[in-house]
Amino acid sequence: QVQPVESGGDLVQPVGSLRLSCTASGSIFSLNAMGWYRQGPGKPRELVARITNGGSLSYADSVKGRFTISRVNAKNVVYLQMNSMKPEDTAVYYCNTYPLYSGSFAWGQGTQVTVSS
Repeated sequence: QVQPVESGGDLVQPVGSLRLSCTASGSIFSLNAMGWYRQGPGKPRELVARITNGGSLSYADSVKGRFTISRVNAKNVVYLQMNSMKPEDTAVYYCNTYPLYSGSFAWGQGTQVTVSS
């Protein structure tokens, strides 16, 4: 199964910034809206942000105004710029299609983001 590859996670202090990258090969990326999801400790996986092929954006209320999703279709890459980070942003971050359906990617390993002083 095709899996995206997420990278860029790190330990960052509160109010700091990180940029995550997700590379995903094949037509699944080019044919679908893409989303960044996260799963915090003891929490279910949740959608954080999504972007359509045409660049329409949507964000969870918890990250609105702080996170920015973007994509470069020619490179099959989707980014998540995270600013003004908070401890509650601590999670493993994943990318996948939005919405999730039978043709979505298999989940990758994700990238760990830890916000702590």
